[in-house]
Amino acid sequence: MQDGSLRAYPLSDKDLSVDALKDYWYLNVHDNDCGQIRGICCSHDDECLITCGGDGNIFTFDIWLEEELPEELSEEVPEELPKEAPRESGLEKEKAVEDIWDPDAYTIEQYKQKKEFEQKMKEAEDKKNKKREELRALRDDFVFLLQKNQELPKHMQLHREEFEMDRRIFEELDRQKLQRIQSVQKELAWENEKQLIGLLKLQTQFQDSLEFTLTVHAIQSNHQISTYSLLTVSEKYARDKKHGDSKWAELKEKWTSLKQAEEAEEEIPRETSPVLFEDEAEKTETPKVPKPTTRYIESKREKIRRIVEKYDALKAKIMKRRAEWHELYKSKPRDNGENSKDAEEIKEAQENIGCYKLKTATNYILTEQERVNTEKKMMQLACLEDLIHEMKMDMNKEIVSLRDLKVSIIDKIKGLVKELKSIQASLDLSEHLPIPLIPQLHPDEVPEKMVEYNSDVLLKFKEEQEANAKLKEPLEGCPSSRAFRHVFFQTPPVEKVDPMAQARDASAVAQMEKAEPTEIELEILKREKIKNRYLQETLIKKINTLVINFDAELRLLRHKKMKMDVQMKSADLRCITFCEELHILKKLEIHENLLEEQICALINEQEDIQSKLKSNLAQIEDIKGEIVMLQEREKAVYASFQASLGEDNEFADFLTNLFNKEVEYVEKKEVGREADEKKENEENDEKPDLKTEEENCGSEYVVFDGIVCPEDCSENLFLNTIQLQQQRIGIQKALEEEKKVAADLKKECNALAKKAKEVETSLDTTNRELEAFQWEKLQTLNELDVVVPLRLHQVWCLVDGEMPHDFSQALVFTNQNLEYLKKRIVDLRNEKIMQRETHKKAREQHKQLLQDKKEMEMEIQRLEERCNNLMMEKFGRLVDFEAVQAHSVNIPMEEMKVRIMEKEYEHFVELREWEERIVVLQHQLTELTRENTSKLHQMNRFCREKHHLETELESLTTELGGEFQGTQTTDTKETSRLESRLMQIAHDVAFVRGDINRGRTDG
Repeated sequence: MQDGSLRAYPLSDKDLSVDALKDYWYLNVHDNDCGQIRGICCSHDDECLITCGGDGNIFTFDIWLEEELPEELSEEVPEELPKEAPRESGLEKEKAVEDIWDPDAYTIEQYKQKKEFEQKMKEAEDKKNKKREELRALRDDFVFLLQKNQELPKHMQLHREEFEMDRRIFEELDRQKLQRIQSVQKELAWENEKQLIGLLKLQTQFQDSLEFTLTVHAIQSNHQISTYSLLTVSEKYARDKKHGDSKWAELKEKWTSLKQAEEAEEEIPRETSPVLFEDEAEKTETPKVPKPTTRYIESKREKIRRIVEKYDALKAKIMKRRAEWHELYKSKPRDNGENSKDAEEIKEAQENIGCYKLKTATNYILTEQERVNTEKKMMQLACLEDLIHEMKMDMNKEIVSLRDLKVSIIDKIKGLVKELKSIQASLDLSEHLPIPLIPQLHPDEVPEKMVEYNSDVLLKFKEEQEANAKLKEPLEGCPSSRAFRHVFFQTPPVEKVDPMAQARDASAVAQMEKAEPTEIELEILKREKIKNRYLQETLIKKINTLVINFDAELRLLRHKKMKMDVQMKSADLRCITFCEELHILKKLEIHENLLEEQICALINEQEDIQSKLKSNLAQIEDIKGEIVMLQEREKAVYASFQASLGEDNEFADFLTNLFNKEVEYVEKKEVGREADEKKENEENDEKPDLKTEEENCGSEYVVFDGIVCPEDCSENLFLNTIQLQQQRIGIQKALEEEKKVAADLKKECNALAKKAKEVETSLDTTNRELEAFQWEKLQTLNELDVVVPLRLHQVWCLVDGEMPHDFSQALVFTNQNLEYLKKRIVDLRNEKIMQRETHKKAREQHKQLLQDKKEMEMEIQRLEERCNNLMMEKFGRLVDFEAVQAHSVNIPMEEMKVRIMEKEYEHFVELREWEERIVVLQHQLTELTRENTSKLHQMNRFCREKHHLETELESLTTELGGEFQGTQTTDTKETSRLESRLMQIAHDVAFVRGDINRGRTDG
């Protein structure tokens, strides 16, 4: 099949018709898309069917006859495959194999692995059980041995340490146990942190939201102190706390900046002085220290350095004198005799001195700091709430620390009592002192324990709930609190005592009782008895001291809290007053916002006007510059015309009239599209262009605007005059346009200035309205009744020695402000006396200064006349000595001369170095030549010696060979010696040749 499916048709030999092919088995095993069946065949025994598909899969099927079908396949087809039922109709005996539909079912490989794992686990459990049985048998044997050991007499019993085979085994076990604990802690660290965070969240959500009132009780008295019940700080008034009065501050800052800018512009002409100071050019840098050269260059450089230093010193002196003059003119008072510095100080004092009149007075002036609005009042209320909360928090912390101190004292007393009991155990009953009682914590001292619980509390609570359900009777008190008290105040568990150890102690005591003490032991016992008595008294004193000190600390803190209660009550009253004032301010806030918006709009409008004025003034200045340039061009045109005329020109009057003639100027531009053709023709007829004039220049008579050039007049001069006339007319027209634009800008500036004055007047009016509104608002706030707690000694308003019934005419001051006012009165009196004396001295000094001024003016005039006379006698004219001193020496030229000399000297030194180097190289060349010559002679000598030795060797071998035939060893030695010598000579010759070649290459 194309879709990878198989069909099996049940056929019989009896019925082989087409109708028999209606029934078949259908099975889809290969891939539907790419699993086309490529091959199908049966096995050699016809028991299996093999199929091969295009998806690369091979499947095998068993072939069974109807008689061979097993009983398991005779079951019904499951209901999960209803779609295949019609295709399998007629095959009741054959049933399809059940498919596995469970998604969690194991595969064959997984099932096999699972079986292997279970088998391994079973084997491991069997081994563990065997080991457990062995360990259980060993434990039983060990217990049996211990029982046998206990049955033996004491002198025959073995100690417990003797049963330990090796202590290192237990140490290793402890170490492994610790490692396992650490590994488990690391594994559970993330889970532990997660659970801890969840617990903290629950505590912050439920437990921390509860407010507990902690009460600390004294130990020996009935004094007690409780914490404040804190509430969360209200955020109702704290949202604008940081910003404060930012909006109004920005408006005031803009307004003051505009005022200062206007005052600065007005003071610019006043501060102009008769002497103007301009910045001098930059100081010339002193020449850098060059390399050491000849003596002449050094002296020249030293001379220039001295000149530069002298010039710098002189220039510094001149600049210092100018700065002194500038400071002197700057400190000069104005013409009206007013000192600018004193005026600024007076103005600042008037703005910041404040008003010391009564707030109910009509002429009371509000300063900027005293103005109150809703934002400021909300900020004050938020600050007061924060301060109250902070003070209560600090007091609560001190009380909690006192409770913790009590807990630590109780722990110390318990330890001391335990030690005291151990000491009293060694004393007689007659010598026992009464043991102080151990203080106990009251339930209201640890209120946080009410919400804590453990398993015992929960079990106890459950039992009580079950009992309540059974009895259905109301019980007194809360069962959970009784369970808590039972758990918290329960006695510590009694430590279990080993019976064997107790028996050993009893036997040891019996043995000690049997022995009679000696005199030394009696003396030791007596000393121990005295020591124990002293320790008993000391411990009791320590306990009493701890109790007394704690009670003293509690009383001190209680006294401090009582004072703080008074302050908190005053702060609460102040909060009430602030809330009432805030209620009033919110009602008046609408009108105040309207006034502030008006002021803001006026300030913005004033800023726009000022910016426009500045831009217009800048344009006017630019136009003035252009006008000056045009006037200079006009002067240049007149000057060029006069130059072209020359002297004694016959046609000077004619050309001057022609030059000054008023002719409409025609620009060299295209005529606008809106102009009609007729107008263009008329204009062309009435006003000929310069181009037409130029075209007609070649004619016999040059004509321009009906004026003909005279016969003897030069045509070039005539045309030049016409061009200059056109330039003059264009410049005059441009001047008229610039003047017209400047006039329009001046009109606009005047209108803007007038509008700026109107805006300023309206701004001042609005500011006065705002100040009046602020005063009315202050009067409304002053009508509120303010509660001020006072003591009798603080009331000084007495009538006939008695306290009046009406305090409406009285004032309330704090002690600090009252002392400040008294001190300020004394200071003002002293300051008044000092100012009178200063004024008297200033008047006398003024008279003296006027007289000195006259004398100095006369002296200055006399010295100026004398200086001018001396300059006229010496120079013949007045000379500016500062300019002469500044330009006496051309320092850059002198420096360039020195640099030229330095360069010449450097080139000379470099040339001399090269000549010396050439001489050295020539000497080296001659030495190498000599050395090579000696090497050649040596090589020649070696060659001769070699030739001589070779001949000698040949003669020895031929003539004297017979003599040495018997002595073969001697001949061999001589031959080897000669060969070695010959090789040495050859080696020397080769070495000499190499040296000669190297010498040649170097040469």
